[in-house]
Amino acid sequence: MDDILVPLIVMGTLFVGLPWIILHYVTKWKTAATITSDDEVLLEELYSLAKRLDERMDTVERLVASDDPSFTPVKRLMADQETDNHKLRELDRMMAEKKGANQ
Repeated sequence: MDDILVPLIVMGTLFVGLPWIILHYVTKWKTAATITSDDEVLLEELYSLAKRLDERMDTVERLVASDDPSFTPVKRLMADQETDNHKLRELDRMMAEKKGANQ
């Protein structure tokens, strides 16, 4: 009986158990590497927050510049420069496409 049982257990482990474990964890790794819908919502909220903060900085700089003529704003990304806004426009376009596809 042991002569048949041991090879069956070994063959079952090699041809069923090991591939199942490998495929199970490959699937887990692939799903863990993707962005979930909660992550997308969080990214969208952070993006809108960053845009609002940038607008507030523009307002503060305008107010300070009107009070103090010697004030020079720190060099940062400017809202009206094409080179700075190219990636932001692309992100806006992708988000609009995503919203259109979800609705």
